Amino acid sequence: MAGAGAGVTGGPNKQDVNDEIEGFAVAVVREEGAWKVTALKSSALTDLGDAEKQLRALRAAGAVFGLLDVDDEFFIVLRPTPQGPRLLVSDATAGIDYDVAADALEAMNIEIPDLDPDELDDVDPWEEGDLAILADLGLPDAVMSVIVGDTDLYADEQVGMIAARLGFADELSKVLDKLGH
Repeated sequence: MAGAGAGVTGGPNKQDVNDEIEGFAVAVVREEGAWKVTALKSSALTDLGDAEKQLRALRAAGAVFGLLDVDDEFFIVLRPTPQGPRLLVSDATAGIDYDVAADALEAMNIEIPDLDPDELDDVDPWEEGDLAILADLGLPDAVMSVIVGDTDLYADEQVGMIAARLGFADELSKVLDKLGH
């Protein structure tokens, strides 16, 4: 994580909410053996509750999850369930600079890392959450661990690996092309 703090509110190290966050948020639905990928509103990149609300509004009979690529710094996999959201954050240190990551950590009852923001570039990122979040769809936790562990990749490349592994890379690519990403 490079320590960029766009689009967040709060503490002295976080930037104004008026800063534009780059990236994308998509909903992925698996119904009747087919994948469907649709863009979520950009507010999903700054508000985890809003992202979950958008996913729940899809009311799909099959599996539904969201992929949030925030500033190409980290990604979040969000999967609504009746018991509350299942989550995976690819870089827990993002909670220092990004409200959406802090919200995800809080939802998992994980404290935001106690690190000096000036030292973030010297700290290796680590994931927090459910590595088996997509295992029932064909992405075992061991493979997800390899994907999030490859810190040489940008978040969009990691999300692309998830899409390729599960078989919806073409659908994702079409949506990202429409979004200009």
